Amino acid sequence: MSETFRLGHIFGVRVGVNWSVVVIFALITVGLAAGRFPLLYPDLAAGAYVAAGLVAGVVFFASLLAHEMAHAVVAKRNGVPVEAITLWLFGGVAKLEGEPTTPGADFRVAAVGPAVSLVLALVFALLGLLLDAVGAPELIVGVALWLGLINAVLAVFNLVPAAPLDGGRILRSLVWWRTGDRTRAAITAAHAGRVFGWFLIAVGVGIAVLGAGIGGLWLAFIGWFITMAARGEEDYARMSGTLAGVTVGEVMSPDPVTVPSGTTVDHFIDEYVFAHNFSTFPVVGESGNPVGVIALRDVKAMPPAQRAQTTGGGPGRSTAVGDGGDHRAVGR
Repeated sequence: MSETFRLGHIFGVRVGVNWSVVVIFALITVGLAAGRFPLLYPDLAAGAYVAAGLVAGVVFFASLLAHEMAHAVVAKRNGVPVEAITLWLFGGVAKLEGEPTTPGADFRVAAVGPAVSLVLALVFALLGLLLDAVGAPELIVGVALWLGLINAVLAVFNLVPAAPLDGGRILRSLVWWRTGDRTRAAITAAHAGRVFGWFLIAVGVGIAVLGAGIGGLWLAFIGWFITMAARGEEDYARMSGTLAGVTVGEVMSPDPVTVPSGTTVDHFIDEYVFAHNFSTFPVVGESGNPVGVIALRDVKAMPPAQRAQTTGGGPGRSTAVGDGGDHRAVGR
């Protein structure tokens, strides 16, 4: 999920926000300000409900950021670089630039997020009880108690053993530790994710049919997202397992046929295309170093009248094969 705008860096990790955060923030704020808070704490000014809803929404997203930042910090401590954290419609995601290399590291990275959410749930719950004990306004107490509840829900939901949830990562680490096979572990967690996703879809559709409306459809949408994400993780795990240990040399053509950068396209067609059964050729400079590639699709896209004049000129020349020229260059 890409960021729409950037908040800055925390502990060296870039933090961004996707536009879809506006949707869930609005749902939370309106739901609290127009629903939960007036129902539980009636006869207060409308502005008080709106202010309480806004504060609760902001602190909730700060809690999500703390959850994801915990993943990022522990990942970095276990040798896994972290590209960024992005908050979006379904919460947040820490984009790792690698994978943990041991089951223990995988477990620690996955488990710390729900652990932080549980700690936050306890802190907010105790804060609410303390505020109530000292006679604070009931609406303020309600905000603290809601934050405790929502963080507890976040932690419990994320602990469901189904990828891509944190519980799925924990399941992956345990199966990996037990079997020694990371690919098998990842596929197991992905299968669990697909089953859980379909379960949520079924429950959500059932709730919607029974009259819950938007709540059921929202649950079904979450299930659909989990199912698609789990399928993607399974495909990635299978591909990674297949390609593990395979070197570039094992999949490339040995001693590839190269084309000098000064070759005209006409000459390239006559001497290379018809003589060799390749779709792409490396282009080399005078020193023999690669400077680009030329593919048959590039040649086909060039008007025949230009082929005799198109040569391997220097940088900036639009007719160069494999150079850095403009959009008419071949093999750029």
